[in-house]
Amino acid sequence: MLLVTSRGTGRWVVPKGNVNKHEAPHMAAAREALEEAGVIGAVSPTALGIYFYDKELASGTVIRAEVRLFPMAVTDELADWPEADQRTRRWFSLAEAAAAVDEADLGALIRSFRAPDVRPPVLTIHAPRSSRSS
Repeated sequence: MLLVTSRGTGRWVVPKGNVNKHEAPHMAAAREALEEAGVIGAVSPTALGIYFYDKELASGTVIRAEVRLFPMAVTDELADWPEADQRTRRWFSLAEAAAAVDEADLGALIRSFRAPDVRPPVLTIHAPRSSRSS
């Protein structure tokens, strides 16, 4: 699993952010993964789950933020990306990632994740029927 450091505290987090108007949530997740972690891939439109964390605003006010976690099959890692100078990215095993994040709910979601079981389709070939009449 890919984690990035947060800009403020440097703790390990998943790429996340706000959904723009007229943007599907899973597409916002893909955009945030590109901006924050420099990765491109196929994002599931179905969230793995939801977790909450306390977010401190610039004013100092702390709010409870809700995050929907969308799994992404990463196909490309960019050498340079918009927030490369502000964040570090690192691949973790699922167990390591769950232990590295501060939010208990996020750790539980990470531990529950299972990659889809992708198998090649089974192709059955039958011998052609005889067209001879008897």
